[in-house]
Amino acid sequence: MATATDNQLPPTEITALLGRGTRFEGKLHFDGRVRVDGYFQGEINSDDTLIIGDGAEVHAEIEVATVIVRGGQVHGNIRARNAIEIHAPGKMVGNLHSPSLFIDRGVEFQGSCRMDPIDDKSTSTASAASAPASAKAVPPAIPPAPVAPASAAVPPAAPSKSQASA
Repeated sequence: MATATDNQLPPTEITALLGRGTRFEGKLHFDGRVRVDGYFQGEINSDDTLIIGDGAEVHAEIEVATVIVRGGQVHGNIRARNAIEIHAPGKMVGNLHSPSLFIDRGVEFQGSCRMDPIDDKSTSTASAASAPASAKAVPPAIPPAPVAPASAAVPPAAPSKSQASA
């Protein structure tokens, strides 16, 4: 009979591998630890750990417990309930949301990050869907300071104390 300890994986064990030279397009749902070293395009969902290896290319919306990028490229958004780690020479183009974030020196990152706990998918989706369009818009930029026309006369500066006593 299996016990709770039988179901726990050793920290280095991988339950599935998408190796170099492989290509997969679609939706990936998994339990355990999955490592991607090839090409993946689509969606990835899990309550466990996703490892993106060196040389991997992932174009996906990712929602998992933990993501570890070990040098591959990720294009898409990542929501991780526990943590996100991106190690050099990794490349990330997209938005990150997790309560814990590590980005190594030498990583290329283009996007934004948000570090706070992730709510249930249903509440975040429902609140985003019910928000008015004006609430979803990016706040307006601060207007630039007014600039005097080039022909406007500039008053002379007041003499400094050293000039006044000379």
